[in-house]
Amino acid sequence: MSHTVPDRDVPARDAPNLNAVVEEIAEEMRKRTDRGEVATYIPELARVDAGAFGMVVIDADGNVAAGGDSDVPFSIQSISKVFTLTLALGKAGDRLWRRVGREPSGSPFNSIVQLERECGIPRNPFINAGAIAVTDLILSGHQPREALGEILRFMQFLADDTTITIDNAVAASEQRTGFRNAALANYMKSFGVLENPVDFTLGVYFHHCAISMTCRQLAAAGRFLAHLGRNPATGMSVVTPERARRINAIMLTCGHYDGSGEFAY
Repeated sequence: MSHTVPDRDVPARDAPNLNAVVEEIAEEMRKRTDRGEVATYIPELARVDAGAFGMVVIDADGNVAAGGDSDVPFSIQSISKVFTLTLALGKAGDRLWRRVGREPSGSPFNSIVQLERECGIPRNPFINAGAIAVTDLILSGHQPREALGEILRFMQFLADDTTITIDNAVAASEQRTGFRNAALANYMKSFGVLENPVDFTLGVYFHHCAISMTCRQLAAAGRFLAHLGRNPATGMSVVTPERARRINAIMLTCGHYDGSGEFAY
């Protein structure tokens, strides 16, 4: 888990206390036995250590509080959808919303039921169908390798870390077993929602979900969303304040799929 905290909530003078809190949380999590289950629908993910837990908080002044397995890389999977949404909005602006909606789905992340009712238009950009449609927009006019390179460079830029790579073993595992995603993509293609060959779009989608990052890198990459679209480390604007607020709004209402209402509550 990664998170960023604006300076108004955690002043720089409180950084040592913040570090102690993060370390305490990490230690508490290390001792817990109710670890849940790792994802098995992608075989490579079934090999992930269920006991691992990492947490990083970075404040506006760049103070870093880290705990647990915060420097262990993992494939970020659906977290990548936040960044591809940001990239797609930079390319197409509000034209993106002709392909995908902004409403909570109320259905599992990989459900096809809603697509059938709504003529192939995904409910939001974070369910799998919506993220595939966003990926298709990024791909348009490019070869898959070019589009994937653009996404990876964007992640490296946001985190200010060129060592971020793709876990090719995870990507290959997803491609071998991603039958549900293939069904979603083909269904959207039949309604003209996807412009590119389905195999091309899915290839880029599987690979950007397999980008491998640490909690520390993710916290750095997401800082612009906590600071009105600006990266406080560089002072550079990534998106406008209005767009940052809107991305955050969709994350709140849709980011936990059919559990988003409970999370918001």
